[in-house]
Amino acid sequence: MVDKVRKDGAEALAGLLKDGMTIMAGGFGLCGIPENLIAAIRLAGTKDLTVISNNCGVDGFGLGILLENRQIRKMVSSYVGENKLFEQLYLSGDLELEFNPQGTLAERIRAGGAGIPAFFTKTGVGTLVAEGKETREFEDGLYVMERWLKADLAIVKAWKGDAEGNLIYRKTARNFNPMMATAGAATVAEVEHIVEIGALDKDNIHTPGIFVDRLFKGAVFEKRIERVTTRDRETV
Repeated sequence: MVDKVRKDGAEALAGLLKDGMTIMAGGFGLCGIPENLIAAIRLAGTKDLTVISNNCGVDGFGLGILLENRQIRKMVSSYVGENKLFEQLYLSGDLELEFNPQGTLAERIRAGGAGIPAFFTKTGVGTLVAEGKETREFEDGLYVMERWLKADLAIVKAWKGDAEGNLIYRKTARNFNPMMATAGAATVAEVEHIVEIGALDKDNIHTPGIFVDRLFKGAVFEKRIERVTTRDRETV
């Protein structure tokens, strides 16, 4: 058995980072993001990155800290509305953006992990999303072809993992992380808990260890809320 456990993010990423690479970063909003790995990439100073992620964090947190450090050249995303710096960099021409409908983004990543180079979807037909892409008529109408997404490195965050790299995600943190773990040439996971081999319920493992190259227990998880929405407590 190969022990995949490393002591921290820097050690887990050793030898994997290079300027100009493509990185997939899991999570949804600020939920389930690999915040320790993102911090390690910032410290490493790796630049000219293409990052595939549902969004780009917020100002000062998540992938937003890589934007602040001018390490990201291009984002492949579906939602970027919570980051003012992102807007400024995009409008000034300092940041490229490939926008995707959210379901299309998820399926492109899943296809990359499954070895499916392209698929057809109705989403985006007749809009800017379809410009320059192949379309084809099927039984019930026109479809646009979307290509797979793969990465040099996938960074994911899980709730529990073992030394073999088997992972379990918790609730909304499961968004994007499992499919990204399959679509990276190398996959590194940060986890909240490392457990003994055999301790995970085999029927509930979300990412089998065969997809994970290295993992470590994160030092700090802030688990910020992207946008707090509350209502006044009802009085009886």
